[in-house]
Amino acid sequence: MVATAKQQAMGEITTLLGRDATFEGKLTFDGTVRIDGRFKGEVFSEDTLVIGEGAVVEAEIDIGVVIIQGTVIGNIKAKRSIEIHAPGRVKGDLHTPTLQIDKGVIFEGRSFMEAANGGLKPPAPPKPAPPTPVK
Repeated sequence: MVATAKQQAMGEITTLLGRDATFEGKLTFDGTVRIDGRFKGEVFSEDTLVIGEGAVVEAEIDIGVVIIQGTVIGNIKAKRSIEIHAPGRVKGDLHTPTLQIDKGVIFEGRSFMEAANGGLKPPAPPKPAPPTPVK
């Protein structure tokens, strides 16, 4: 079997919450976790969370990387990146240094692009004004 680029980026899935599963509480983990069912609560990890198509997650998420194809209601802080792929839906604020939103995604909220070290990226230096013509 040949792994797709998306599978290689995610790494091997270490835990799966299947389509018919419902869970409420605080989720902490190492590795890659995929949610295809319903989850309500909080998620904390330095690693990767995959929210599959059809999944519904109502949570405050503090993560390394999150890849979304399902529905998320809640704020997301990602230390490395957030990817939202169609038919994903997100309602909440996003904080991340790298954000990818595909065509066909529904996003309601605000996005904040912050440097990986947690600080804001410095603004670009101003462009010099064009010289004034001499008469």
